[in-house]
Amino acid sequence: MGKTRPVVIVSDDLRNRLLQTVMVCPLTSQLRPQWRSRLPVRCAGRRAEVAVDQIRVLSRARLTRKMAHLKGAEAEALRRLISEMYGQP
Repeated sequence: MGKTRPVVIVSDDLRNRLLQTVMVCPLTSQLRPQWRSRLPVRCAGRRAEVAVDQIRVLSRARLTRKMAHLKGAEAEALRRLISEMYGQP
């Protein structure tokens, strides 16, 4: 608590512009490769995982700076994982 933590913004650009909140998945350096709810990525040159099982909504005011962006294949894998976890059966 109280620390700045990296996140991946998963809400779409239109909602991000219109609303004062964004939907995010936090990044973690606590790697759990056996967990199907995590997506391995590299962030700032370090190994990390997108914690899709901890999706949440944050105020846009809490966002400080852009560190990086997901590559095309990573973004597609994240979309598939979110759909698998939260989509319609």
